Amino acid sequence: MGAPATDPRRAVATATGARPITHEDPLTTPAEAVDRPDERPAPPAATPETLVHGLVRLARPRQWIKNLLVFVAPGAAGVLLHATVLWHAAAAFGIFCVAATGTYYLNDALDAAADRRHPTKRHRPVAAGVVPVPLALGIGAALMAGSIGLAALVAGWHLSVVMGTYVAVQLAYSFGLKNEPILDLACVSAGFILRAVAGGVATSVQLSNWFLIVVSFGSLLVVTGKRSSEKELLATGDADDAAIRQTLGLYSPSFLRSVRTLSAAVTVSAYCTWAFERASQVHPGHDPIWFQLTIIPFVLALLHVLRLLDSGAGAAPEELALRDHRLQIYGVCWVALFAIGAYAG
Repeated sequence: MGAPATDPRRAVATATGARPITHEDPLTTPAEAVDRPDERPAPPAATPETLVHGLVRLARPRQWIKNLLVFVAPGAAGVLLHATVLWHAAAAFGIFCVAATGTYYLNDALDAAADRRHPTKRHRPVAAGVVPVPLALGIGAALMAGSIGLAALVAGWHLSVVMGTYVAVQLAYSFGLKNEPILDLACVSAGFILRAVAGGVATSVQLSNWFLIVVSFGSLLVVTGKRSSEKELLATGDADDAAIRQTLGLYSPSFLRSVRTLSAAVTVSAYCTWAFERASQVHPGHDPIWFQLTIIPFVLALLHVLRLLDSGAGAAPEELALRDHRLQIYGVCWVALFAIGAYAG
């Protein structure tokens, strides 16, 4: 007899750096296997989880890495190291942490009934009964409203409008758009885009059209890769993907692959144009090509991510940033080249 076939879930776990997934975890995705705290099973019955610990898990602090996007616009403009700019960017980061935490509380409260039927999401604090649904709803609403008020205090009505838009999009997603194909991708992508826009608004940095295109289609690539990985990994567990996430049953693998290809192509094209445009703006009449050189690590990193997504390793994009050493090396090279171009002159 030939050698046993390789378990695709084990291959994905190896690619992401997560522990190998066994048959005892039939529906565990990288997000659920690695991205604890929100998915980590509650303590044994002998030591029941406290309400405070449940509230902390519900906030998903590891997910806050997404909010670092607020630093991209001022960093790309070469003004991030200015004290006032850095303060406003840091404040925008904190405000987005508050807003995002509010959406996590709201989503888990609304999805509690469905999560109890999921093999791993049933361990979430609300689904497990650690955090009462009314309490999660109340705290979530207070945090989202508070983020809008904080934005007005820190950077005026402009940032408040951005946060209000973010909250509105998240509410629309939670109350129905998450079940609408295409629109669910747009809503999640909008969350990433608004983080980058908030960084520019909070620091009074003008956002170029090419920058916005790069962020928009880069976000769509990440979100589509996440959906592809969820669909593939749930399929390997012989589960009904539509029952776990309704829109997954409406996406074919070929459609998601096409969206990833389109997103990657637009992202690379827009970034190349933006890099050359940025070089001419920062160094008019004298071009040391540092910005153009950033295209190399950017494209290599994107190809690396596409390879991982194709293997089904994109269900937890924040884990790729935290654990994938190759991606981190590409990121360091990009930051170094861009910093030289933007700050060294």
